[in-house]
Amino acid sequence: MSSLTIKICGLTTPEAVEAVNDIEADMAGLNFFEKSPRYVTPQRACDLASALKPSVQSVALVVDAHDDELDTIVAGASPNIIQVHGSETPERVAQIKARFGLPVIKVLAVKGAEDIEKARLYEDAADWLLFDAKPPKSLANALPGGNGLVFDWRLLTGFTSRCPWMLSGGLNADNVAEAIRISGAKAIDVASGVESAPGVKDPQRIKDFAAAARA
Repeated sequence: MSSLTIKICGLTTPEAVEAVNDIEADMAGLNFFEKSPRYVTPQRACDLASALKPSVQSVALVVDAHDDELDTIVAGASPNIIQVHGSETPERVAQIKARFGLPVIKVLAVKGAEDIEKARLYEDAADWLLFDAKPPKSLANALPGGNGLVFDWRLLTGFTSRCPWMLSGGLNADNVAEAIRISGAKAIDVASGVESAPGVKDPQRIKDFAAAARA
């Protein structure tokens, strides 16, 4: 097994969970953003997470969630990690971490070098940084992430941080090896790149993605 960390995000079915277990992924994301095709309720998330291998950490993905919403999600789904995908400040990230005693992944939308620099503000508050492509303003009904868009991986070449970071954004079995080579990523995250339709994970694509990434 390679030292690469693999996160498969937006699980909605038992088949997807099985595929994630089969590839021995490190993390599995459950999406609580209601506008996403990958949205699951806390009860559904709990059912899916309970079928994960103990070695796979469940990640609750939220977007600018209030405390009461987070209380419901954490109580209902018992995630191992919280991933914040909105406009949360470093202070808010620290507050969430303190409230629940759980590690927090902060997602940062990237278009240019200034977005990578902005990540430094979160180094002490977050446990992980996750870089995803910033959707263009012209993209109708864009989600905070999972849009299948790629940013320039060269922006991350040589990037070091006080906390570990993860690469996301338009990754799939065809481009993930190159993305890792260019960016130097030691952790990767995929959602749309292993789907046959929006929100529908394809077990074979999950396996192909993991094989390509680890190769």
